[in-house]
Amino acid sequence: MRIFPIILAVVVMTALFLFVLQRDALLGFAGIGADDAELSETAVSPEVDTPDAVAAIPERRVSVVALSSTAQTVENAVVLRGRTEALRQVTVLAETSGRVVSEPLRKGSQVEAGQLMCQLDPGTRGVNLAEAEAHLLEARARVPEAESRVTEAAARFEEARINENVARRLAADGFASETRVAGADAALATAQSAVSSAITGLETVKAGIQSAEASVERAEQEITHLTITAPFAGVLETDTAEFGAFLNTQGGNATCATILQLNPIKLVGFVPEANIDLVQVGARAGAQLASGREVAGLVTFLSRSADLTTRTFRTEIEIANPDLGIRDGQTATIGIAAEGTPAHLLPASALTLNDNGELGVRHAVETDNGHEAAFAPVVLLRDTAAGVWVTGLPEIADVIVVGQEYVTEGTLVTVTYREDGA
Repeated sequence: MRIFPIILAVVVMTALFLFVLQRDALLGFAGIGADDAELSETAVSPEVDTPDAVAAIPERRVSVVALSSTAQTVENAVVLRGRTEALRQVTVLAETSGRVVSEPLRKGSQVEAGQLMCQLDPGTRGVNLAEAEAHLLEARARVPEAESRVTEAAARFEEARINENVARRLAADGFASETRVAGADAALATAQSAVSSAITGLETVKAGIQSAEASVERAEQEITHLTITAPFAGVLETDTAEFGAFLNTQGGNATCATILQLNPIKLVGFVPEANIDLVQVGARAGAQLASGREVAGLVTFLSRSADLTTRTFRTEIEIANPDLGIRDGQTATIGIAAEGTPAHLLPASALTLNDNGELGVRHAVETDNGHEAAFAPVVLLRDTAAGVWVTGLPEIADVIVVGQEYVTEGTLVTVTYREDGA
């Protein structure tokens, strides 16, 4: 015989007996008075469900903690990926052919502007200069003779002109024949031709002087080109040409060395066309190199023409590099300051999602019934150690920072304020 069903039946019957026939004793034993029981019955009785009774029941309010936040202007930044680039990089070439007769400078050496890098063998260039100077002296020596010829021809022309005038007057008065007049005219024409010839000779002499001067300048320039110097202060990226090497400007190797200017140095980035209006020449910018080093400078260039492939605009930022610790070609994350935007600094824990999955915060708004909870979508600008900067809220907002997950749109709330940073 099974005993469990019998025990269960006895327990159920006992419970029914106590609840129905001995109810008062049971409530007394539980510590609930008759008044409480009547109140309980009244609370669930449909007879008291009247408008007055409902109005008498106090509205339920949820206690929350809010942070009173005022919008502050924060600087935006256009973030780019870029690289470092030497301010100037030049491959210094020889301008005349010749053999190197100077000891080489090794790559990595620092050179000053005008410092010797390569010296070439002069060869016969000194002789060529002396020859050109001699030709110049010879050409200049011909000038007095040519000028005297011009003076003599001019005097003869003046004499012939006077004789021609006299002959014409005499012929007009009947004292000279037409033959004399014709002879005077011929003499005048001959004198004029002599003047032209003398002037042409003088111009030829002057042209010879100019040619000789050009030859002298060419020879001097050739000698000047024998000394190859640094065009600016910088660092050698390659060794200078080795002693004995032949630098040939006629299609051969004419490279003396490659030099970089690294102070200051440029940061080069490419701005998307969507952000191009946010970047201005002269704007402050900063960057973090792949090594972790942080640098700052100013925007010095913004391209007016987009890259046809990427539709981006090249921008350059100039930064100081006195120790030459920043090298050409290092990767950098660049931030360029843009116009400020009003935003609120809030704890990251204040962010929540609404039923549509929108990111935002819940804040308390003043109504006729007191404070109600409202949802405001926000845009996250920046995440910092002090909190998150967001936009989308009114200038002054009571942002719920504790209890925001237990309220919805329109929920009545009791607000306790906390100090900023608490």
